[in-house]
Amino acid sequence: MAGHSFWKGYLKLSLVTCPVAMTPATSEAEKIRFHTLNRATGNRVEGIYVDAESGERVDDDDQARGYEREPGSYVVIEDDELDAVALESTRTIDVETFVRADSIEWLWYDKPHFLMPDDPVGEEAFAVIREAMAVTGTVGLSRLVMYRRERPVMLEPRERGIVLWTLHYADELRAPEGYFEDIDGKADPDLVGLVSRLIDRRTRDWDRTLVHDPLQENLRALIEDKKKRRRPTKARRGRGGGDPHRRGAGFPPEDAQARHLLAPYRRLSGLSRRLGYAADPRGSGAARLPPSPFPLDRCGGTEAKSRWNCP
Repeated sequence: MAGHSFWKGYLKLSLVTCPVAMTPATSEAEKIRFHTLNRATGNRVEGIYVDAESGERVDDDDQARGYEREPGSYVVIEDDELDAVALESTRTIDVETFVRADSIEWLWYDKPHFLMPDDPVGEEAFAVIREAMAVTGTVGLSRLVMYRRERPVMLEPRERGIVLWTLHYADELRAPEGYFEDIDGKADPDLVGLVSRLIDRRTRDWDRTLVHDPLQENLRALIEDKKKRRRPTKARRGRGGGDPHRRGAGFPPEDAQARHLLAPYRRLSGLSRRLGYAADPRGSGAARLPPSPFPLDRCGGTEAKSRWNCP
């Protein structure tokens, strides 16, 4: 038996009833998800509801559902009123209608779910319903409350189980009329033959790797790389010693203000190195190198100005 199920109830066909469990056939558990953070503090931000006019926070108990009948005017619907109009198809899949399996176009399909017996005693009844649909080439139609809303569902026999598809409502699906009529339906037979041969060369057996998500792979690689490279911000030592004023030292790359404030010191520091000064590798301050051929004054001297472009 498969793992955790998110719905349990009963499958009913006339006098035949059996307990069943259902789990979604798709999963987004492996998808990369991001949280919204406060960039300044690194803390997660919280989404809250506020009054559109006053700007004050609205507590959960004060929130209600409303239907806009005209701009700025709403009809408020209470939870008990919604419960009164909802159907009682919350825990029983009562199959009353069957249609040919190939009569429902794929456009009507919404989400697939795996349906399986939830009790060994009910496995025989489950198998009878499943095999009867397979033999007759039909699928069952019913209604069920799922995801806080009643939905039309289709039951399709699949191997030893049943795939339950939620279907779109009739008013949710657009008719193709009005979209395809203006398309020129004529095609050059020679080009059709050429493209057909190309399709033949590129046809292969279906495999799930054909629909893998490269974005998720790229995101995982990016995240792992940033995990490895992330370190506490520290001043780095350059080849010429531990210059605390070198570009970006001790500041994150995005700290434009710090770079701007240190710019004059970086220029003077670079000039000092070129004129014979460098930081002591032991971190004790400036160490004197062999005398510079240029006299040093407040701005590096006239000769230094012309040669080193001192500001």
